[in-house]
Amino acid sequence: MTRTSIPFFSQAKTFEKIWPELRAGVDEIFADGKFSHSRQVGRLEKALAQYTGARHVIGVNSGTDALVLLLQACGLRPGDRVLVPAYSFVATASSVVLAGGRPVFTDIDPDTYAMSPGTIAEEAADGARFVLPVHLFSRMADMAALSPHAAERGLILLEDSAEGIGMRQDGVHAGLHGRGGVLSFFPSKTLGALGDAGAVLTDDDDLAEHVAALRHHGRTGRTLAHFPGIAHETVHIGHNSKMDDLQAAVLLAKLAVLDEDIRHRAVLARRYDEGLRDTPGITRLPAVTGAPDEVFYVYLIETDRRDALVAHLQDEGIGTETYYPSPLHLQPCFRELGHRPGDFPVAEAASRRALALPLYADLTEAEVARVCAVVRAFHTGKVPA
Repeated sequence: MTRTSIPFFSQAKTFEKIWPELRAGVDEIFADGKFSHSRQVGRLEKALAQYTGARHVIGVNSGTDALVLLLQACGLRPGDRVLVPAYSFVATASSVVLAGGRPVFTDIDPDTYAMSPGTIAEEAADGARFVLPVHLFSRMADMAALSPHAAERGLILLEDSAEGIGMRQDGVHAGLHGRGGVLSFFPSKTLGALGDAGAVLTDDDDLAEHVAALRHHGRTGRTLAHFPGIAHETVHIGHNSKMDDLQAAVLLAKLAVLDEDIRHRAVLARRYDEGLRDTPGITRLPAVTGAPDEVFYVYLIETDRRDALVAHLQDEGIGTETYYPSPLHLQPCFRELGHRPGDFPVAEAASRRALALPLYADLTEAEVARVCAVVRAFHTGKVPA
């Protein structure tokens, strides 16, 4: 019997569902004749501000640019040391370098995969000016502990909340616990576009104004949906990081069903938990608690036979994603920092064992059941029915 494949990610059904709203937005873009940094972007910024509770949301062209612009607008100086976790996507640390700073790696908490005060060695924090925790996979870093820790040491606290849409701690949305944070709208994110897009979140008026100028070549004054603004005075050396209106239209249509999608992701995570609990060979499953800071961007397991499991699932037509096969301190691009294997053992262990299984709004509970059956069969040697 031929089985239908299960990709790691797909949003075909979602686009079919939101097409009427999306088509209306696209028609408006063509009627307006402005395709970048225009009215749809402004509407998205207002809608995201309402959703997150942020005083300001500044749309940009990627989550990576959001990090670079945020760091620069916060006054990062050449050579400034920025504390970042050793386990994250490379953009967490490369954005520091692109902004002119120097990443200083820390190990992670084994339960949340995130930075915590206990993982920040005093020698690493000595001389640092910024701290940049990351909210990964399904949980936020412990901001209630990190915030006073940063304040006591005079560190500027920013958040790589690229995966954090919908996550809240103590009623405060991810990205708003320090001076600012970011969102990524890469297609596979919980709120994803058709291509790259991102945003900066902040409650700081001056910071928001600075980021807004940096995204548009450093020009101040009105620029959004205002083409004559190209002649405005250039105050900063900025970037061309404007968001396309097509991406904003996609995100506005998907934002309307975001909470529904988040609830469905939680249901799928519970099904995974039920289907994989007590499976021999799986050393870790994510906690499924229903807490406000829990939004399942991916469902991440750990197994000592990770690479063999990836190959087996591929043979069965099931897609996976390895997060992250090399920790940041061992990436070739950071070789000059002088780190060696063993420097951050928790991050290195996660890099050897962590694997993300399919989890997205279009996925069904029946498909999760099939994934669970194949994973169990791999570890137990029993062929699924």
